[in-house]
Amino acid sequence: MKKKMSILLFSGEYDKALAALLLVNTARTMDIDASIFFAFWGLGLVRDPEKLKLADKSLYEKMFGIMTPKGPEDLPLSKMNFAGIGKKMLIEMMEDDDTPPLSAFLKGALNKNVKFYGCKLSMDIMGLTQEEMIPELEIIEAKDYLTDAMGSDLQLFI
Repeated sequence: MKKKMSILLFSGEYDKALAALLLVNTARTMDIDASIFFAFWGLGLVRDPEKLKLADKSLYEKMFGIMTPKGPEDLPLSKMNFAGIGKKMLIEMMEDDDTPPLSAFLKGALNKNVKFYGCKLSMDIMGLTQEEMIPELEIIEAKDYLTDAMGSDLQLFI
């Protein structure tokens, strides 16, 4: 029986998203099926920065759309962000160690067939639409995520 890992990514921070993507990429190299369920702030990782949509949204939804991160490289650090200076330092340290940027880890996970799921309720509340997300994101309900997670050998919350 093939092993399976499921991650619920609630955080919208660069370093935590990096940890989630590192784990799913590594899992796939070990022939472990992997999925990530993106809820609330975690959805920032899978927003397409080229597809911001403001039409047909409430004032709050427009504000969320403008003020929240749009894609992997727009995410802040969880600690020591210092208005982006800390993140710039981290990225330079990653480059010094020949570590790819977050967007490369995202692309690697997509190329390795990691399943990407977006929380329908989170998207509805935040005013996000399927059109604003990367095309590989499948929108599902919490019960669908729980079914996926219950069938996994390892479940993680980040």
